[in-house]
Amino acid sequence: MIHATALIDAGAKLGSGVRVGAYTIIHGNVVIGDNCEIGSHCEIGVPSSLSDGSPLVIGNSSLIRSHSVFYEGSVFGEKLSTGHRVTVREKTEAGAGLQIGTLSDIQGHCKIGEYVKFHSNVHIGQHSTIGNYVWIFPYVVLTNDPHPPSNVMKGVTIEDFVAIATMTVILPGVTVKSGALVGAHSSVSKNVAADTVVAGSPAKFICETKTIKLKDGSGESAYPWRRHFHRGYPEAVVAAWVSEFASS
Repeated sequence: MIHATALIDAGAKLGSGVRVGAYTIIHGNVVIGDNCEIGSHCEIGVPSSLSDGSPLVIGNSSLIRSHSVFYEGSVFGEKLSTGHRVTVREKTEAGAGLQIGTLSDIQGHCKIGEYVKFHSNVHIGQHSTIGNYVWIFPYVVLTNDPHPPSNVMKGVTIEDFVAIATMTVILPGVTVKSGALVGAHSSVSKNVAADTVVAGSPAKFICETKTIKLKDGSGESAYPWRRHFHRGYPEAVVAAWVSEFASS
């Protein structure tokens, strides 16, 4: 289960059924849950003065793919899944089912809800707050410095069920409200109302999300997306969504 070339500090706590790939380093201030898999050439629990001594905690049944780096001081729920070459800094708290795509980085001091999905090359700036069931697509950047470089930090807030399309930048202090859609190649400098579509640079109101129809010939509304898209979510969550829209 542990490759012969892996280096595991004696202080690290590994659950049952943990697999560790070749040349991976696991530092001492680390707790890894049961049935996790850590790929090759990873560094897990990098020591940092910014962690305040708290451990890196990885929940059960997680998968961290090769060449990924996690600093100590963060906590992840069960079923964390990463692509390759992911970096996560200190003081990140995330719920179950977080997916972090290849070459994405989380710059720390972030709060992330359950079943959030980051695609590849996503940058999450410090002090970002992200709700549940959020989709963030490739090359999206969440910023935090309103007048760089400075010591002022104003993190972005993304509420539940938001989708942020590719190549978008969310500027410091912006809140994107529940169920909103941010179109591709947007620069968002103002708060986004719930269940609305914004797009452009600077981003402007386009329409309400409910006016967008699925391009499958059904004529049904594409949003809220949880009405029709359920892949990868727990059965209990899907059942609640089905019940929510059963009468509509």
